[in-house]
Amino acid sequence: MKTFPPHPLTDRLRRPVTAITAYDYPAARLCDEAGIQLILVGDSLGMMVAGHPDTTSVTLDQMAYHTEIVRRGVSRAVLVSDLPIHSYDTPEEALRSARRLVEAGADAVKLEGGLGQVEKVAAIVGAGIPLCAHLGMLPQRVREEGGYKKKGKSAGEAARLVEAALALEEAGAFAVVLESVVAEVAAEMTRRLRIPTIGIGSGGDCDGQVRVLHDVIGAYPWFVPPFAKVHGNVAGVIRDSLRAYEEEVSGTIPDAPRQQKKTCEGRGEGGSSPVPERT
Repeated sequence: MKTFPPHPLTDRLRRPVTAITAYDYPAARLCDEAGIQLILVGDSLGMMVAGHPDTTSVTLDQMAYHTEIVRRGVSRAVLVSDLPIHSYDTPEEALRSARRLVEAGADAVKLEGGLGQVEKVAAIVGAGIPLCAHLGMLPQRVREEGGYKKKGKSAGEAARLVEAALALEEAGAFAVVLESVVAEVAAEMTRRLRIPTIGIGSGGDCDGQVRVLHDVIGAYPWFVPPFAKVHGNVAGVIRDSLRAYEEEVSGTIPDAPRQQKKTCEGRGEGGSSPVPERT
């Protein structure tokens, strides 16, 4: 069985690694109390919290704020925070941004990209800040790539992914997220790397899996990625509870007009359906 190399953070992880996104105190505390090993403050908050179509509007200030409030709910899990788009365009900026998130409470930071990010990874790790890499489909590049596309389909692309993963490991990354990578390629990357691979939409042979909390608990019914298994119906519980509350309040006022009940099935009024990949 694969053994992770010694590291202050990987020493706290075990295979298979369970990872979940969280954006606020209650969610973070529940995840931590449930024994989730790694909690990611993902820039997917731009979609899941703010209602944007992708992650490209998220700022460093927003990531720092959500990291701070998530930190209050976490006492055991490894807490990783995303570096948002354009917060790490140079090694110097990457280090400043990473320090900002660590000051907000992150144990580590995550950035997207391959060989072009090695110098930035080395700068961050060299300053004593643990870093998680992110390869495959890169949500921050969705607009320039024209959509969300599976990675590793060609032999050349698969080879470049393996090369980038090994280079990022050599630069000091303690783990790597593999998003929407062909399953066989993700399995090969997992075999070649010593550090943990954490998959999302990349098959079941990674060292662990990461999911968006809302997908796991059924809190975002308007869209669920095809690779995500829903284990709850939180949206349904919320709707039923709100209807019960409406009945409670209406019942305290004699002859009060009853509100017309609205259902929020499907996409919802004026809502948009986020795309599958949103870590």
